[in-house]
Amino acid sequence: MVRLALPAAWGAVAVTYRLTCPLAHQEGIGARLVSSAVLFVVGTGLILHTRRTLLRELRQARRIASAAQGVLLRPPPPRIDGLSVAAAQLSADPGAAIGGDLYEAVATEHGVRVVMGDARGHGIAALGTAAAVLGSFREAAYDEPELDRVLRRLDRALARHLRERARAEHPCSEPPSTAPVTEEFVTVLLLEIGADGEVRVLNCGHPWPYRLAERRIEPLARAEPLPPLGLFPLPAELSATPCGSLPPGEALLLHTDGAQDARDAEGRFFPLPEVLARAVREPSSTPQALLTAVLTALLRHTGGAPSDDVALLMLRNDRAPAASPGGGPRDVAAGAGRTTPCPQPADRLR
Repeated sequence: MVRLALPAAWGAVAVTYRLTCPLAHQEGIGARLVSSAVLFVVGTGLILHTRRTLLRELRQARRIASAAQGVLLRPPPPRIDGLSVAAAQLSADPGAAIGGDLYEAVATEHGVRVVMGDARGHGIAALGTAAAVLGSFREAAYDEPELDRVLRRLDRALARHLRERARAEHPCSEPPSTAPVTEEFVTVLLLEIGADGEVRVLNCGHPWPYRLAERRIEPLARAEPLPPLGLFPLPAELSATPCGSLPPGEALLLHTDGAQDARDAEGRFFPLPEVLARAVREPSSTPQALLTAVLTALLRHTGGAPSDDVALLMLRNDRAPAASPGGGPRDVAAGAGRTTPCPQPADRLR
């Protein structure tokens, strides 16, 4: 009722003038000018009131959307089980704070488990798919002892979400549609870092993370990943791939393809490894500072308008070096720092 008070008052002014003022019924040029001025003031008042109301409702809607998006893609804590963690994302949709990219890192009794994914599409349209995968991971990461069983839980959750979406999009079909939405998929990278720093990975169509050491930037693996979730059934035999160790001081950068595929006005790809190599040489190369440097360079490269969603997640091992049997710190550079190459897909599925 309060919102209607001002429009009603402006309307009452216009009606009262028309019914009671003698000038409103005269045909002279002066009377017409006065009537036009009154109508202009009334119309301007109504327009300004409507504009203020719409802006107020828009700000309220954005606050609600921001809160909902924050629950879906919540920022990780700065430290998880001795690992320093930082995350950042950009949405290609100006109306959304996040899009189809997803990530999460949790500490479990099986180790620190991480998911990074990218739902097909970008912006608000991909939020539902990202929410289905993230919700499943947040339960399965704690429940399942093996990483392959976590991936199967994500695959079933995605299939269920796509079936429900198909029924919602075709409510009048007889019988009701139960087939998944065609051409919908999610690339997923599942990563587990054990208490000893050992890294195990399952990759379904996602870009491989980068390993950040003191003087080198290299992919964690170069093997061909499995197909994205939603396109084909998972193999009957599936096991996580060991990818060496993450010794203290080294870090992993997980990213979506929006980072490596971003192009400038001349069509050149964003040089992510080179930007990372420059960033790690800076004195204050904390995980958050590194991500800020990468996002700043990416926005400069794309002119401030990336064409796809971008998500970055960095994990640095800040655990104390393990003690050697003789009582001194272990030489992690000579032992745990060596990287075991990931086997090729044919070896992984034997």
